[in-house]
Amino acid sequence: MNPITYVLTTNGILFLLAIIFWKFPPKKINKLYGYRTYKAMLNQKIWDFANTIFNQTFLMYSGFSLLAGLLLASFSAKELTWEPMILVMLSILVSVIKTERALTDNFTDEGKKKK
Repeated sequence: MNPITYVLTTNGILFLLAIIFWKFPPKKINKLYGYRTYKAMLNQKIWDFANTIFNQTFLMYSGFSLLAGLLLASFSAKELTWEPMILVMLSILVSVIKTERALTDNFTDEGKKKK
């Protein structure tokens, strides 16, 4: 497979999903769509906060992932195998970690806003 096509079908789809999540965030707590962890689903205020933070970081890091993958594909002398997928996994992992850290910094375990 062409390296650019490979990057567009992995990192490009991730970026497209990030745009969809950013443009159409979930309105109410549900079990199908949105950033769904136990703490994020405690109440509506936390749900809105968690989805806002996750969508912003996910959009930013998936964009970095797409650009890095395209740069890697354009300068690579060999076939790309696992490199774009590592960028995808890092984008998701960093977005989740940053969102959980923001939840911990702003809300208690009972779902109340920290002062």
